[in-house]
Amino acid sequence: MNKKTIGIPKAFLYYRYHILWEKFFSLLGYEVVISEDTTKETIELGKIYSIDESCLSSKIYLGHVASLKDKCDYILIPRIDNYGTGEKVCVKFNATYDLVKNLFTDYQILDYNIDKKKHSGEFFSLMKLGLKLTNNPWKLLKSYILAKKEEKSYQKKRIIEQSKKLNSTNPRILVVAHPYNIYDNYIGTPIIKKLESLGIDIIYADILDRKRAKLYAKRLSPTLYWTYSKELIGAISYYQYIIDGIIFITSFPCGPDSLVNELMLRKIKDIPITNILVDELSASTGLETRLESFVDIIKERRDTYE
Repeated sequence: MNKKTIGIPKAFLYYRYHILWEKFFSLLGYEVVISEDTTKETIELGKIYSIDESCLSSKIYLGHVASLKDKCDYILIPRIDNYGTGEKVCVKFNATYDLVKNLFTDYQILDYNIDKKKHSGEFFSLMKLGLKLTNNPWKLLKSYILAKKEEKSYQKKRIIEQSKKLNSTNPRILVVAHPYNIYDNYIGTPIIKKLESLGIDIIYADILDRKRAKLYAKRLSPTLYWTYSKELIGAISYYQYIIDGIIFITSFPCGPDSLVNELMLRKIKDIPITNILVDELSASTGLETRLESFVDIIKERRDTYE
């Protein structure tokens, strides 16, 4: 008997929760189907379901959702409103479920809701979702515990691996971008590959203990609104004296990033910074030239101070 399949779009919160989701559903006895890497075709598909004003990341997400048609029995579309008082996220994570539900009426959607201000956290939300998939509550609880353990182990491993780069003699650049941008095959991967080819050790802003990151974020902005932005900005404060430069990567036209990145560009001094805005028409040649110039500045600056 073939297993039931659960599709997960490889975009947005996939890059934050994929270990938890994949392990959780696998332990419940389901096969997990992940959409393919982002391509130009993914974006064109997403544009069909998007308004022009949607950010590139949102168009990519809808493209991934559409690409899963007829490939799975269910598709996971979570809703995130907040992680508690003062811990809001961009409205697109609040609205995504309703958007997908109305655009893709023939999809069997699995959803859960994180709204800690209304006492709806991750654990209880996933337990409620899981009861739609199994009638064995003990199996459900065990699956969550094991999945959460693997997620924490994965995060810890990434932090340890990144800390080793801090002892390197190579130039170090902090890349500040949401995981769904920095690890996306279309938005972030070309930038990362180019930097690595230029001999740069990349420090990822999202690879830092989240509680620690939010504490450090207060040094740069005590009133920052969005939780995910706090985590990224906290990494700047944490790493700023041991890095040689900072690159912001933003998908056009992201509202939160346009405000937060501008704030950081004004506040951070004495370190080279550049802001790369990626849209659906971005040309790789111009991007490569810009990265080469930025790296040249950093290397020349290092030679001067050494």
